Amino acid sequence: MAKPKFAFLLLKEHPYGREMLRQILSEGFIPSIIIEEDSEIADEEREKFLKRIEGNPIAPSIQEQVKELGIKIESVAIHNSQQVMPMIKDSELDLIVFGGTRIIRGEILDLPKDGVINSHPGLLPECRGSASPAWSVYHDIPIGSSTHFCDNGIDTGHLLLRREVLVKRGMTYEDLCYETLLLAGILMKEALMAYDEGRWSELRRPQGESENPTFRNAPEEILKIVKQKLSDETYRHYVD
Repeated sequence: MAKPKFAFLLLKEHPYGREMLRQILSEGFIPSIIIEEDSEIADEEREKFLKRIEGNPIAPSIQEQVKELGIKIESVAIHNSQQVMPMIKDSELDLIVFGGTRIIRGEILDLPKDGVINSHPGLLPECRGSASPAWSVYHDIPIGSSTHFCDNGIDTGHLLLRREVLVKRGMTYEDLCYETLLLAGILMKEALMAYDEGRWSELRRPQGESENPTFRNAPEEILKIVKQKLSDETYRHYVD
C-alpha cells in the first residue's frame, strides 16, 4: 500500500499526543493536519497527565516537532463534528489518529476511508476507560497499551495491537503511567507501519467482552491504595 493520509487530533500540547507524534514522525508518518483542542478541559487533562508521569521525560512540543514540516495546526474549542468536520471533510483522508482526546463520537468517526484509530494506555478489553495503570494495579490486571479502532463506545472498537509493559519491582505509579504512554505511541507507530505494509486485515480482530466495568478517573483513595501496593510490591504481575 502506501503511507496513509491522516489527520492527528489531540488535546493541546498533551504529553500523550506529543510522544505519539514523535513516534509516528520517526517513521515518516506525517499528518496532513493537526487539530488541537484548546479548552479548559484540555488544560486540566494536560496538567493531570503531567503529574501522573512526573519525573519522566516529555517529548518536545507539537510546534517544535513540526516547525520544519509545513504541517497545518488548527485549534478548536472542542473536538466535535461541528468544529472539526469543516477542516477535514474535503480532504479524502484515509485515517484519523487520536493522540489523546476526550471521548469523540458521531460523524467524525465515519469520515476517513479506513477508520479512526486510537492508542489506549491499558490492555483491552480488560481495562477500558480512564486511569488504566491505577485500576490495573488496584484490580491486579496486567498493565500494557492497546491500539484499536474507534466506534461509538468507550475503548470498544476492534483491536489492532496490544502489548504488556514489563513491570519491575521498584517501579512507581508515575513510572507505570509513563511506560504505558510510551508504549501507546510505539504501538501507534507500529500500527501505521502495518497499514503501510497492507497487514491490517490480518491484525484486526474483535476485543471480546471484559469482566470489568469501564473505569472512571481514579479518586485519591484508590491512588493511595495503588501506591501502597507498589511500595509493598504486592501487585501480582511483576516480571522479576
